[in-house]
Amino acid sequence: MTTENSRPGRTDAVLLSEEEQVSEVLVSAVGNLWEAVNELTRLQRTKKEDYLVTIFGSARIKPETRAYDRVRKLGASLTEMGCGIITGGGPGLMQAANEGAASVHGHASDRSIGIRVDLPFEQNANPFVGKAYMHKTFFSRLHHFMIMSDAFIVVPGGIGTLLELSMVWQLLQVRRLYDTPLILIGDMWRELVEWAAQSMLTDLELASPVDISIPTCVSSSGEALELIAAHRERWLKHGT
Repeated sequence: MTTENSRPGRTDAVLLSEEEQVSEVLVSAVGNLWEAVNELTRLQRTKKEDYLVTIFGSARIKPETRAYDRVRKLGASLTEMGCGIITGGGPGLMQAANEGAASVHGHASDRSIGIRVDLPFEQNANPFVGKAYMHKTFFSRLHHFMIMSDAFIVVPGGIGTLLELSMVWQLLQVRRLYDTPLILIGDMWRELVEWAAQSMLTDLELASPVDISIPTCVSSSGEALELIAAHRERWLKHGT
């Protein structure tokens, strides 16, 4: 787009005073931007040394709670297994997972990763993040989780956690993600999957039984660790 001081002779120039045409230019530019983003999403990571597990969970859980302690131990156990840990980098259960990773490799370890989004009420990454990424938008942040992660574990959380879970679930459904465990820990997520089955596997056929079976619901961190260990073993053997 050009301004009223655009160079002479350009026939496609649009004056800023011509509001309707300016709007058309902006819509076209945004459309082209999304095309560029879509092209970038075709890029896939190559084989890497670390098997990375993303843990999604609530930012509201306090450190002195049992839920926090369970996720901290989960992060430590995964790290001892040889996994890198990715979270949203914030407080609550994200911090718990990063703390578990840091307890094994130290606070500065780049295997304790936080993928953050710019929010006015979360100014800094939690103190156990060794390597942080910052995003301006939820869209780019969510995509960053997808391209980095070899497995996903979902612990108790709210609306943000539900958004993250749903994106992984759909990408597995439409095969934009392949052979990537989506493990849900706890009754709240089991009940969500049961609701999906009851509400979507109806005469309307809103989903298929295969779609509903994508997440694996477990009751404990121990079960999640067993699933991750088995998948990581295949990953190490086959390089995928």
